[in-house]
Amino acid sequence: MRAAEPISDAEADRLFADLAGLPSLVIAVSGGPDSVALLALLARWRRRRKRGPALLAVTVDHALRAEARREAAAVKRLARDLGIPHRTVRWTGSKPPSGLQARAREARYRLLAQTARRQKAEHIVTAHTLDDQAETVLFRMARGSGIAGLAGMAPVTPLGDTWLIRPLLGVPKARLLASLAARKLAFAQDPSNLDPRFTRARWRRLMPQLAEEGLHADRVSALAARMRRANAAIETVVDAVARRVTAASPQGPLVIGAGLFADLPDEIALRLIGRAVAAVGDEGPVELGKLEAAVAALSAAVKADARMRRTLAGAMITAASDRIVVERAPARRNRAKSSAKQERGGGKASFTKQGRFR
Repeated sequence: MRAAEPISDAEADRLFADLAGLPSLVIAVSGGPDSVALLALLARWRRRRKRGPALLAVTVDHALRAEARREAAAVKRLARDLGIPHRTVRWTGSKPPSGLQARAREARYRLLAQTARRQKAEHIVTAHTLDDQAETVLFRMARGSGIAGLAGMAPVTPLGDTWLIRPLLGVPKARLLASLAARKLAFAQDPSNLDPRFTRARWRRLMPQLAEEGLHADRVSALAARMRRANAAIETVVDAVARRVTAASPQGPLVIGAGLFADLPDEIALRLIGRAVAAVGDEGPVELGKLEAAVAALSAAVKADARMRRTLAGAMITAASDRIVVERAPARRNRAKSSAKQERGGGKASFTKQGRFR
């Protein structure tokens, strides 16, 4: 097998071309191989150009491992050697007994976004690779995700009032390791990445076996790109339908004509109701399975010209006569899900512009 080649200057120019006109970038650097390679590549790219965005390296210390402080200090030294300022931010407070990796990821993005706002930076760059994309798609496939979930990670994603950019999403991890070896740069290894207690680590261990059967990371990534293309096309249709709905009811509850709903393809109807629930509800993202069940019941009610009322994610869906009404559900005492959403920095979903559920 041919050895992986380091990223050349010409390739770096192509990978980072869309970043050239930005005023500043926050670079997420954990100290692992991928993020260290990203830091080194961006520093060299910026130095060769002699102009471009101001760079700030940020390390999130999750306070979960004794080695974290030492690793953050190592990143700080490397950033200094590369001529890039560095900040370490810490995830404080108690840690959850379950779902630790998911909560740590939420905390990481929240802290990165907060740091970016303080620095008046609107863009955060992460080192997600082709291998990460493949793992994400397989992980979501195992959970039964829909088209949006199987689209994987997007190259650019909104993160509150900032933007998350993944310029290395099409680059295999092996090439980043080769780039580090060529420059003799050291990096840390987080043992949790290989810990079989975590689902993603188990998928990572399976990847070589899947590749032997032809399911290479680049093929899974290609599937994600095709799903992303299909998802964008579907969402464009939903945009058009959603504008017709809001024109009928610009204020208060969202009102959808039963005739319009009945004529929609299943996937469009599903997403239309999903957007409406996300726009008026207050209990966080809509779970796809629950949404599918609610829309199936709604479709049956419309077809039978029957009444139906159901609550979902803080919204109330009512079918009566010739219309469907989606409005805020009556207040309940327990708003734990809503509080969790606010803690994660989730904003209000837009009904007329692409919503998301997996």
